[in-house]
Amino acid sequence: MYIIIIGAGRTGSKVIELATQDDHEVVVIERDQELAEEVSATYDCMVINADAASKDTLLEAGVREADAVISTTENDSVNLMISMLGKQYGVETLVSSINDPQHMDLFGDLGVNIVESPHELNGQYLYRAVQRPAIQDFMKISGGAEIFELTVDADAPIAGLSLIEADSEGLLPEETVIVAIVRDGELLIPRGESEIRAGDTVTIFAKNGATDRVTREFTGV
Repeated sequence: MYIIIIGAGRTGSKVIELATQDDHEVVVIERDQELAEEVSATYDCMVINADAASKDTLLEAGVREADAVISTTENDSVNLMISMLGKQYGVETLVSSINDPQHMDLFGDLGVNIVESPHELNGQYLYRAVQRPAIQDFMKISGGAEIFELTVDADAPIAGLSLIEADSEGLLPEETVIVAIVRDGELLIPRGESEIRAGDTVTIFAKNGATDRVTREFTGV
């Protein structure tokens, strides 16, 4: 995956760390020269020391070829401008931190995945929004386990099956548990005979985290 990351502060540095660890092709844009040099010396990625809220800079970073743009600056106006430019150039996945909740609708109207308050943990959320776009929320637990939410797609292998049927067909990996189902605004506590339906929001515990092996059974991709 080709990812452009804007900003190398607390949030951005976490995103850069995660993305480079997963061997994605990463380009970082950071206007602070000292931070830019630090990232260049620490991570295996291309670093551009420039203002990202510029068409020329984004074009230099290869925005036309990018699969995702993640904006992590502490200025919502800059993040919004970058998101708008990313949308203009057809970037499929746009993700941004947001510093003022009042600006949430502006980003939402653009189809941008957003995370409030830039901190190190939210770097994980921003990266996860690119890595697993179907996941709506997640929480890491010690030992690599995660609890996360996603919506069941109509084409998902598990859609229309009970938990017993899903388990018998090997669709639920070992030590993966569905802990809650929300259907039409109602919270349901899963039982063996509970059916998983398209459109359900399910909360899942997975000992080995939200891997492709787990998520594809609920999303079909």
